Amino acid sequence: MKMVRKQVYITPEQEEKLKALSRRLGSTEAELIRRCISNEMDELEAGDAEDAAVELLALLREREASLPNGGGTANFFREDLYIR
Repeated sequence: MKMVRKQVYITPEQEEKLKALSRRLGSTEAELIRRCISNEMDELEAGDAEDAAVELLALLREREASLPNGGGTANFFREDLYIR
């Protein structure tokens, strides 16, 4: 896998936590940073999908409210659904 080098600044507290976690897990600091970035991106993408679902639900409720009888059951004959 090709890697791209990035330089980032972290606080001394973050560095201390990163070093401790790296020792405890037996993993490199770079690998832990990559995993954190991936996890955060996954959560953000999931949040985007959730936001879209909430917007869609709001739109459906708005459309439902604009229907006759507040979106209740429509009265029709089954035969009216077929092209004649």
